[in-house]
Amino acid sequence: MMADIAGEREKHERLLAEKLRAFGAEHAETLTAMLELADYLWVEGRLIAARKLEEQVVAGRRRRLGEKHFDTLKAIGKLAVTMAAQGDLAEARLLQEQVLNGMRQLHGDTGLETLRAINNLAGTVSAQGDFEAARELLETVVATSCREFGEQHADSLMAMGNLAAILWRQGDRGEAYALQQHVVETLRRVRGDRDPATLAGAQVLGVMERDVGF
Repeated sequence: MMADIAGEREKHERLLAEKLRAFGAEHAETLTAMLELADYLWVEGRLIAARKLEEQVVAGRRRRLGEKHFDTLKAIGKLAVTMAAQGDLAEARLLQEQVLNGMRQLHGDTGLETLRAINNLAGTVSAQGDFEAARELLETVVATSCREFGEQHADSLMAMGNLAAILWRQGDRGEAYALQQHVVETLRRVRGDRDPATLAGAQVLGVMERDVGF
C-alpha cells in the first residue's frame, strides 16, 4: 500500500516539475499540481513538506484569484487541516472560520462546501478540548446534511461518525455507540462490507464494544 502511495507521489512530483517548467510557479495548473502532491505527502506523514506546498498554493491563489474565491478557500481549508494536525490549533481555527464565512457567502448555510467547512472546524474545536462546541457544530452538520442530501450521503455518514466520536468522549457512550452502529450498518448496505469506509467504521465500533462490553 505504501509502495503504491510512494509511486503515486513520485508521479506527481514529476508532474509538478513539468508544470513548473512549462508554466511557472503561479499558473493555475501548477498550483493544482502542488495541492495534489501535498495530498500524497500528507498520506506519507510528511506534513512539513505538505504544508510548504499548501502555503505556496494559498499565497499564489490569493494573488491570482483573491481571498474569497472558491479555489482560494479550498486551499486555505487544506492548509488549516494540516496546521491542525501539526498542533497549530489556534491558527488553524482562525483559518477555518475564515473558510466557513467564505463558503457561506458562496453557497449559503446549507451548501455542501459550507457543511464540510463546519465539519473541519468542529475537528479543530474538539482538538482544543471544547467538546460541547464541537458537538453543537456537528449536530448542525448532521441535521442539515441528512435533510438536504439524505442519510446515505457520504458527508452525512462522515459527520455522524465524527459526532459519535464526540459523544463518546463526552461520556454519552450509549448514544455514541448507537450512532456509530447506524453509520456502519448504512455503509454496509450502501457500499458493501469491504469498502474502506465500512471497514474503518466497523473498527471504531469494535473499539467501542470492547471498551464498554457490548
